[in-house]
This record gives sequence, C-alpha cells and structure tokens, in this order.
Amino acid sequence: MLIVIDVGNTNIVTGVFEGSELLKSWRLSTDYSRSADETGMFLVQLLSYNGLAVDSISDVIISSVVPQVMFSLERAVRRYLKIKPVIVGPGIKTGINIKYDNPKEVGADRIVNAVAADALYGGPAIIIDFGTATTFCAITKAADYLGGVICPGIKISLEALIERTAKLPKIELERPERVIGKNTVSSMQSGMIYGYAGMIENIVRLMKAEMGGGDIKVIATGGTASMISEATNAIDILDSHLTLKGLQILYDKNRPAQ
Repeated sequence: MLIVIDVGNTNIVTGVFEGSELLKSWRLSTDYSRSADETGMFLVQLLSYNGLAVDSISDVIISSVVPQVMFSLERAVRRYLKIKPVIVGPGIKTGINIKYDNPKEVGADRIVNAVAADALYGGPAIIIDFGTATTFCAITKAADYLGGVICPGIKISLEALIERTAKLPKIELERPERVIGKNTVSSMQSGMIYGYAGMIENIVRLMKAEMGGGDIKVIATGGTASMISEATNAIDILDSHLTLKGLQILYDKNRPAQ
C-alpha cells in the first residue's frame, strides 16, 4: 500500500491507497516543532487505529509547501516506516508542461492538483484549491500549465477582519440562510461566504476569457471547498481528495525501479 502526504501551511493531509483506491485519509495540524519521533509515532498510531499494519505500507510520496517540516517528516518515514519517500520537486515526472516564467516558483501542491485534474477530468480546466491561500490554476487540453491566481484564504481573511476591528466577534464560518444579515454574526458570515463566492465567480470569468472560452471545467478542492461551492454556480466539480489522488498518480509515474 501507498501512503501519500500533502504538507500545507495549516494542515498535513495523509491518505492510504491500495492501487488507485483511497482507503483512509486523515488531517492533522502543521506543527513546525513536532519532532521526527512524534510524527513517526503519530503515523504508526493512525495506521494501527484503522487496522492497517505498518509492514503493509510499501511506498510513500510527499508533497510540501513548508520546507521547515520536511527534515523531521522524512526522518520519521525512514525510521518508523523503513521507507525512503518520493518527494515532489524538481526532476519528478509530471506529464504537465509548466509555462510559468520560473517553473521552480510553482508550489508542489499546485502541480499535484494539475496532474490529478488532467488525468481524472481532462483539460481545459481551472482548479481552485481552498487552503490557507486560495489558488486558481489554469491547464489546457494539451496539459499546459498556464499559471494562475493566489488569494488570501477565507479563514485568514476572517481572522484579519476580527483582529483589525474592535467590536466584531469571533464567529463560526458557515453559510447563512440569507444574504441580508439580521445581526452581526449572520452579517459577517454573509460577507465572508457570499463575498468570497463573488470573488470566485469573477476570477473564474476572467480566467475563462483569457483561456479563450469554451467548455472549461472548474474543479474545486481543499478544506472549505464544499462550503463555497454551495454558494456559487461557478464550480462544476467538487473533489475533496484531488491532491491525494494527484500524489497517487504521480507516484505511479515515478515508481522506483524494483
């Protein structure tokens, strides 16, 4: 079985695949201070709790946008799973033609998402990943990665609103029934959800125009994707595990010689 690990700024998302089937997935906080032993024991406990033997794991692939955690994470995998992980980075085979001015600037997670979208849904497509930052990526039918857009994520936008105002309270981020709020909490929720949905719609519209229009699929993934997708018609496909699937596809493309 294969373990895939996607390290983001807020969460580390982990999944276990048997072939192309995702058996289990977990989400834990990204902690720069977590040691290799803590990380390794956590992985072992997760596997054990879900009835998966450590020795049933034969392969590991890691994608990360947080260099600070990579030393302890790689060491944990080597020590506790006895596996040398494949790392998504320069030199890895993707099948994607990166048209960025400097391809090295493209985050590993964005490349993984592009690989998954191309393989599973085909291009042309716009991929929206709702994470700490919200990213938009454009790929063509010929698997050219054109570039995209990076925006503040909805959660950090909400945190900034609360921190920079004297009287606005902390609130749960959820979709209100009405756009016109009848109290402070619902007004804030409306502003965040529907305001963010409006931003999504406008960026998608502009990106589609620059891509030449036509049938361009919009694929959403990430922690708050389902919440935002309910507030807009701009999203065609919701795939919460797109990044994990992309890692599995990338592993198959780069499977070490036996």
